[in-house]
Amino acid sequence: MPLVKAFTGLRPAPGRADDVVAPPYDVMNEAEARAMVQGRPWSFLHISRPEVDLPEGTDPYAPEVYAKGRENLERMIAEGVLQRDEAPSFYVYRLTMGDHVQTGLMGVASVEAYDADRIKKHEFTRPVKEDDRVRNIDTLGAQTGPVFLVYPATDEIDRVLAEVAQGEPDIDVTAADGVRHQLWAVSDPETVQKLTEAFDRLDALYVADGHHRSAAASRVAAQRKAANPDHTGEESYNYFLSVLFPHDQMQILDYNRVVKDLNGLSPEAFVARITENFTVEPADGPVKPSRTGEFGMYLRGQWYRLTIKPERIPADDPVARLDVSLLQENLIRPLLGIENPRTDDRIDFVGGIRGLGELEKRVDSGDWAVAFALHPTTMEALMAVADAGEVMPPKSTWFEPKLADGLVSHVLD
Repeated sequence: MPLVKAFTGLRPAPGRADDVVAPPYDVMNEAEARAMVQGRPWSFLHISRPEVDLPEGTDPYAPEVYAKGRENLERMIAEGVLQRDEAPSFYVYRLTMGDHVQTGLMGVASVEAYDADRIKKHEFTRPVKEDDRVRNIDTLGAQTGPVFLVYPATDEIDRVLAEVAQGEPDIDVTAADGVRHQLWAVSDPETVQKLTEAFDRLDALYVADGHHRSAAASRVAAQRKAANPDHTGEESYNYFLSVLFPHDQMQILDYNRVVKDLNGLSPEAFVARITENFTVEPADGPVKPSRTGEFGMYLRGQWYRLTIKPERIPADDPVARLDVSLLQENLIRPLLGIENPRTDDRIDFVGGIRGLGELEKRVDSGDWAVAFALHPTTMEALMAVADAGEVMPPKSTWFEPKLADGLVSHVLD
């Protein structure tokens, strides 16, 4: 069973991509999704967020929501808005966000390799979200949200992708957020075979984003295998929709923290306690950390530069030496009393795409007492955690740009 293979994708008909392509289903709330579909009858949100076509207040996990998504998918196929490719294809996918460009490959990845941990994870999943994706895939009979995978940069693969991307794209869409999405279909058997073999030579792939989607695909595959007495391993349910990018083209932004109170400490006492594990320097303006072990802190209208003391950095633990772990274990837990940032509502997380101004805004509003700016986690650090079979702390990575929904879907025949 190949690690990654080509498939007959379901995608917008020529000239319809602008009508269809939408942001990922999980980056907006219901109100925002309803606003986005106004005047856009063919937006993929009608499939990925079908509650927008049902009365407000409808439980997003209700059976009628999934059924509505299936109805909308069938309608878009019947109306010719979405069309199925005839030949198995790979799809070269390029994202351009300002000066940042990353070029990857859309294909389907092996569930067997995922189950065997050749496709490595670094996050826990939440049962309610995983169950939602299982029902979504099962009801649609298709995987419509790609899993974001990363492979160790390989000249052989990257060269083929770059050559394909020199041609005229089949899809070229600039989304409302300014991100450009370009897609080239590759059905030439020789190129398909070359890419398939190149990926087979890789030791491992890494899930960057999409842990719930990949876990759900594995569960659906197990269910369908158990129900199929003629199972061969070649069925489409044995693979899941993926976009694979080389690790050295990833753009990971900071994932910052805000905390509601100082756990009973005065600001002066809080800063004094921080000096036990960090050097503390007042700063004239916002502090955007330039290296690992350095943090910005915003408190009472003042920015500080915090630098972890070297002896507090574990040398041989890929999780404990992450900046998110150093801040949690040396400041947030002992001083602010937040034991579990997954569940404690005294802490919130702010994606770096919002900038340091968002941290100032939160604290200046009076709703939050202190904010921390972190240096982005590196792709190498993420891969080291996954290779060790460990799990990243919550909210460790913020990938930009985001993949689009609706470019290509994988039908489970």
